[in-house]
Amino acid sequence: MFKVKNKNRPITYNSLGYHIVDNKLENRTKPSKVTVITPVYNSEKHLRKTIDSVINQSIGFENIEYILIDDCSTDSSRDILLDYSSKFDNIIVVFLKCNTGTPGKPRNIGIHLSTSKYITFLDADDWLEPTGIESLHNILEETGSDYVVGKTIQYRSAGTKIIGEHESCKERRAVSPFSIPHIFHHLGPRARMIRASVIKENQIQFPEMKFAEDKQFFIDVLTHCNTISTTKTPIYYLNRLDNQQTRLTNQTNIMQKTECNLKVINYIINKNLELEKEQMILNRLYEYDCIERFFATPHFQKTKLKRVYYYKLNKVLKTTKGLRYEFSDHFLQPINKVVYELFRQKNYKELEKLFEWNNKEKVKDVLIKDNLPYIISPLLEDEHKYIRIPLFAKFKEDYFTDDTYKLNFFVYGERRDKITEVIIKDGKNAFREYSLPVVIDESGYGRLEIDLNFLNKLPTSTYSIFLRYDEYMKINIRKLTKNQIEHQFQNRKFIFHNTVYSNVGLKIRRVV
Repeated sequence: MFKVKNKNRPITYNSLGYHIVDNKLENRTKPSKVTVITPVYNSEKHLRKTIDSVINQSIGFENIEYILIDDCSTDSSRDILLDYSSKFDNIIVVFLKCNTGTPGKPRNIGIHLSTSKYITFLDADDWLEPTGIESLHNILEETGSDYVVGKTIQYRSAGTKIIGEHESCKERRAVSPFSIPHIFHHLGPRARMIRASVIKENQIQFPEMKFAEDKQFFIDVLTHCNTISTTKTPIYYLNRLDNQQTRLTNQTNIMQKTECNLKVINYIINKNLELEKEQMILNRLYEYDCIERFFATPHFQKTKLKRVYYYKLNKVLKTTKGLRYEFSDHFLQPINKVVYELFRQKNYKELEKLFEWNNKEKVKDVLIKDNLPYIISPLLEDEHKYIRIPLFAKFKEDYFTDDTYKLNFFVYGERRDKITEVIIKDGKNAFREYSLPVVIDESGYGRLEIDLNFLNKLPTSTYSIFLRYDEYMKINIRKLTKNQIEHQFQNRKFIFHNTVYSNVGLKIRRVV
């Protein structure tokens, strides 16, 4: 028996190891439109804000079934849950008998208990945009899609930023999941809603792991979706304001994470998916998780036991032996292909040098050859000395004329015809992002003109300037000359300068 703090209420757990407060499942009269599932563990600091963000949804809380599963919290989380449960019939609180050590099992219980047409997830320290659930629900109803994802904005002490821009950079309706570049990246349980039948009829569950459980779950979901939709609408706010030591990802080291990724890799290989689908999924797992993230950790740079990393990567690469293709041919970043080749050659000294250089050198030298850009690496071998990059933009000149700022530059690389616009973005505020048209001719010569009346509407701040290509990818415009130009317009001053990373930047200041 377990007694909740300040409550003289004995709890009897069922044979599956959980207890439903007040047996609320027996009192449900009709299914709600959407089920929200929240796993809870020692979340007292943020839990009320999280729950209130669901209660205050524009779709109407009466249309929501809210299931919160507490994984044996030792703080006041259970008291908070009992308080809300006593006030709202559609808040269903579940207590687990034993801590599971993973959000996977609580979410699986929530899925099992849900009765709505659609399911969405919310972590216990995050919160939703007031119109978030209604926005996602309406898109699913209008399109018939199995899945929809919107914009996630992360809150940090340094400001806000967008997470997973590929999945919220444009409005897409009823498209194949495999038509969206990088759709298998950033597969956390935020800002997405799924048709419940896709999960239940295909018996999709979160694996009970400390890490990558959401990755495997949403890969499974996406491979079973006929069509999905995406929206630019803000849906979900990810809380990274605190140190968040209660998060399992912060309590899991890189070796444990890699073991979990290895389980996901083997799971995907054993599914025997269609070739192109398998390639797209495994590319993310091999390149992004097991090479790029793996060696980019500060621990790798500091430790003298680098052989442990090499042993672990070799274990991962053994899974590629039976693949029907050369997996590294599909890497998105050429530098990761170089890392793989150095590892395969057992040239560990050069591999370590490459990562140390890549972490330290924020402004890398670029060679243009046959109109294609290459970064100049510190490696000795000629084959790895020059590493191709998809695009590079180089400043030529800028000036003010009348009430217009004009910027001329050159773009090199085979992706320059995919550039669609210029983005002016406040790096500390995700809500301040503005797009402008840009002209780039066949030779790569680019021209940007900005009306100062437009700039005068922007808040006072410091902005980065990017070229956007391939829907959401971005590059800066490199400016090596250390000078700036400025112009006063009405009561504002516009300063175009080169940033600490030698790119074109903009400062907007108020003139007193």
